[in-house]
Amino acid sequence: MHLSSEMIEAINEQISYEASSSNAYIAIGSWCERTGYDGSSAFFYEQAKEETTHMLKFIHYLNNAGSEAIIPAIDKPIGNFESLEAAFRFGLESEQKVSKTIYDLVDLSSKQKDYSTYSFLQWFVTEQTEEEILFQTILQKFDLIGRDKLAVYQIDQSLSAIRSQVVSKQQLLGQQ
Repeated sequence: MHLSSEMIEAINEQISYEASSSNAYIAIGSWCERTGYDGSSAFFYEQAKEETTHMLKFIHYLNNAGSEAIIPAIDKPIGNFESLEAAFRFGLESEQKVSKTIYDLVDLSSKQKDYSTYSFLQWFVTEQTEEEILFQTILQKFDLIGRDKLAVYQIDQSLSAIRSQVVSKQQLLGQQ
């Protein structure tokens, strides 16, 4: 498999985005842990693991193509939030930015008729759809349940169930 220099550069940029996302989720998880949001802390630490897995998939793809995967330096992420809802809003915006970069990679692979990379990227397209739905579902809970202390506590405690429901829906739709 031969990748163009433009594709190698774009995938290395994606590696950087995934690393930054992982680091941001660790910072949010840490804030949640310090603030007493145990469910959210576990949720964001799990998100960080997923982003690291995504980064490694891109690294392995480049390495297996005989190209150099560049491991990026990472900027310090935001470490404090005004509320749990703000932390999840940040997460949704982050996922939307990553989705756009994935779609840009898909466009580039299509333009270059790089069918191997195009095929490789389809898993990420599905994954990003799931991630955005997950964050949107959590944010809907603030509108449905409320923003008082008891409502936020209930949302925090329900995160593992929400994740399972979203994954189940995606599987029913044949998107996993």
